[in-house]
This record gives sequence, structure tokens and C-alpha cells, in this order.
Amino acid sequence: MKKFTFFLITVFIVSCDLISLKTETFKEDRPIATVYNKNLYKKDIEVLIPENISKKDSLVIVKGLINSWAKQQLLLVKAEENISEVNSTEIENLVNDYKQSLYINGYKERLIKQQLDTIVSNGEIKSYYDKNKENFKLNEELLQFEYIHYGKDFLDKKETIVQFKSNKQEDREDLERHLLNFKSYRLQDSTWVTLDYLKENIPPFQTEPKQNLLKLSKFIQKEDSLGVYLVAVKNMLPTNAIAPVAFVSSRIKQIILHKRKLELIREIEKTLINDAIQNKNFKEY
Repeated sequence: MKKFTFFLITVFIVSCDLISLKTETFKEDRPIATVYNKNLYKKDIEVLIPENISKKDSLVIVKGLINSWAKQQLLLVKAEENISEVNSTEIENLVNDYKQSLYINGYKERLIKQQLDTIVSNGEIKSYYDKNKENFKLNEELLQFEYIHYGKDFLDKKETIVQFKSNKQEDREDLERHLLNFKSYRLQDSTWVTLDYLKENIPPFQTEPKQNLLKLSKFIQKEDSLGVYLVAVKNMLPTNAIAPVAFVSSRIKQIILHKRKLELIREIEKTLINDAIQNKNFKEY
């Protein structure tokens, strides 16, 4: 108890001088707190203290860090004093196992980084997709849509609406001549997106009923303080439909790379065993 009381007094006295913790006047080799024979130094906590804070706030943060460190050290001392020999051996075994795992995994990751082929062709993605389509059912609806957004002072509104609704090539070409006059747009884009994506990118549609958006349409018009939005839903896929290959291609690529990684690890392990046997570093009795 006397030791603990003395420690708290020491921490308090030292903490009062920690306002200068980030200045050069505080000696690097001077402990800012001590628990039994363990010291805490400025370098141990200075990176945890935010820049440009007041002296008062700095003192509060430093004292909190010191107290947290002190509690951990005191608990560790008591735990080491009271732990049984059986538990101590078990903990040491766990620590050794963890240490070995870190070394082994680090070595494997380095070999994988050096040897793993990370190029996945479109053909490989398509082949995997065709064989595993049932694993790529949608859990939400997907849309293909086009939109344009122009300001309320835009002069060619009527002409633009007609061209936006039209399927004629000449109308679409005329529409694209206005692109520089639009605030934003998405035209001739076949990318599949979620309904949430549409709502996030076109603010007035955030409150639009779901059933109005999940159907094909040549023209939906909305306005807000920023201007006018024209939206056309070109295609829609319902929940539980098979996802388009383009929508899941990134996911398939990761699956293929993961399989390659596992195969490479097995090959590395097999080679290590064979080399060890050949060099007489591994024997079975």
C-alpha cells in the first residue's frame, strides 16, 4: 500500500510538469511515471497527444494515459505474483504458438507476394461465373438507368426532353451536343447499380416510392432547388435473379485469387517437405 501511495504521488508530481511534454525542454531520458522497476517515457505517449491543444487539455490527456499505463502494469505484477505454475506454463505455450504463427504467416505472405499470379482474365471470370451462377443470386434489385441534370435557367428544356425520351440515333447525338450545358449526366451507361445508388446520386428520388423506380420508363422528371432531373430506367433485375457477370466480376476475381493463394501455399508446404527429406533434415521413425 505504501508503494502504491508513493507511486500515485510520484505520478501526480510528474504529471504537473507534463504540460511541456511536446517541448524540447523535457528530458528524453527522464521517466514520466514509474511502477516498481518499469518506467514510462515521453516517447511512449507523445504520439497519442493531439497537436495544438490547450495546456489544460494536454494535462488531462497525459494524466489519463499515465493512469491507464499504470493500471495495466500493476495488474500485470499482481497477475504474475498470483498465477499458478500450471497456468504460467499454459500461457507460455500460447505465447510461443502465437509467435511461431506470426513468423510462419509472415514468411508465407512474403512468398505469396513474390510468387502469386494476380492477373485474372475476363475468360477466367466468365468461366467461373458460368459454373457457379446459382451462387450469385441478388439480395437486392439492380437497375440500368440514364439521367441528365440541368439548371432551371436552361433554355432548351423541351427539345432536351424530346431527345432524352427518343430512341433515334440522331436525337441521341443531338442530346450529347448539350453535355457541357448539363450540371451532370449519365448516358449510354450499361453499368448495373443498386436502387440506393440511384437515390444517393439523384437527391429528389430519395423520397420516390420504390415501385415507381423499379419499372422500365422512358421518362421520369423531378425538380429541386438545384434544377431539373430527367431519369429513364432502361433495365431492371429483381431480388433473387442471377446477378450479371459484370456486377460480380470483382467478387469472382477475389475468389479466384483466394483459390490460387491456397494452392500456392499447399505447393510451398509440399516443396518444403520434399526438400527437407532430400536433404535429410526431416526423418520419420
